[in-house]
Amino acid sequence: MKASLLSFGAGLVVGVVYSLLGVRSPAPPVVALIGLLGILLGEQIVPVGRELIAGTSIGAAWRQARCGQHVFGAMPGSHAQPVDTASNARSGAVQS
Repeated sequence: MKASLLSFGAGLVVGVVYSLLGVRSPAPPVVALIGLLGILLGEQIVPVGRELIAGTSIGAAWRQARCGQHVFGAMPGSHAQPVDTASNARSGAVQS
């Protein structure tokens, strides 16, 4: 419920910003994609900020927070880490 209310509040703020910029909703594709990029980058501010406060350099903070993987997805040629099925079975995790 809390996530839904926060999402609604964020939507209201974005709606006000759109109105001030004179953009109608749904936004044109380029405006919408730029907004999504802003959301993805904005999500990284807190984890990178925590690393920076801890004294880590910006590059190391970006890597430690795994921001690249979150923002850009799995890059071609990279492989996902294998799932440890033995530990999942011990913890009672359901496999699909």
